[in-house]
Amino acid sequence: MKQITLGTTGITVPQNAFGALPIQRVDFETAKAILLRAYEGGMHFFDTARAYSDSEEKMGYAFSDLRENIYIATKTAAKTPKDFKEHLETSLRLLKTDYIDIYQFHMVDTCWRPGDGTGMYECMLEAKEQGKIRHIGVTAHKLDVAKECIESGLYETLQFPLSYLSSEKDLELVQMCRERNMGFIAMKALAGGLISNSKAAFSYMSQFDHVLPIWGIQRMTELEEWLDYMENPPVMNEEIRQFIEKEKKELTGDFCRGCGYCLPCPAGIPINNCARMSLMVRRAPSAAWLNETWQENMQKIENCLECGQCSSRCPYELDTPKLLRKNYEDYKNILSGKTVIS
Repeated sequence: MKQITLGTTGITVPQNAFGALPIQRVDFETAKAILLRAYEGGMHFFDTARAYSDSEEKMGYAFSDLRENIYIATKTAAKTPKDFKEHLETSLRLLKTDYIDIYQFHMVDTCWRPGDGTGMYECMLEAKEQGKIRHIGVTAHKLDVAKECIESGLYETLQFPLSYLSSEKDLELVQMCRERNMGFIAMKALAGGLISNSKAAFSYMSQFDHVLPIWGIQRMTELEEWLDYMENPPVMNEEIRQFIEKEKKELTGDFCRGCGYCLPCPAGIPINNCARMSLMVRRAPSAAWLNETWQENMQKIENCLECGQCSSRCPYELDTPKLLRKNYEDYKNILSGKTVIS
């Protein structure tokens, strides 16, 4: 298994890390069993966030006796110094630790800097001086913001969406981080569930010697698949390369990743699935997406208020109402038999 060093942090771990957002969907004992199995199987880097409901608490429950053997990254979406300090103390308490390896500004829409008048970056510096955090990171979804954070030289790691569906502009960020010895943590490596071939996803990431993918895991069966790659890591070959090219032709473009940051919708539309239904109905067993419940959910698109709230919240700057309408028309054609799913 290839070892990855995250830039100037010096953190060196296998190129196979755990994204702990999904464990908020399982109970405490299940989460503990999954987390401990991940550690026993060789995963030593775990990423979570204050915004992931009880994910931090579950990690603290699982790892309180193993703290020195793992690296923990978490995040704050605070916009004020007061909230920053409250988030940090809450994270430390729930994680049952007195320090966080990488503390990240979460999904920023601006590059916090010393002296910018907000006091936010100064909070990071103070926490580091106090020993409560060891390294300063940032997560972003927007290209221009991510680029500014890289160029600032203020952050040791960048967390950004990366998968084999990523654009050339996304890959430019990866190269920028390499040139500046900045750690790159890859989120959305499965493109919000659109990528279902773990071997292809893993082999794609293995081409980068400074990128650490965090796989979102909530089931033991999913975990075992990733742990198998600790001993038998798949590598890029011609068969996988051709498969990826086929996938890119089908999926590349303006598509919803299903992150859910657009929610809640005032019209009650479950946007994070409805806005990508055309893709999901083709990539998952169609019966699950064509049942009465999902027909009712898709019909809610007719009540879209065109308020623009979803688009303003979308970290990928998508025209979400347009995507909803497009998916609804395709969905109706599938139901009527005008479109055949191949």
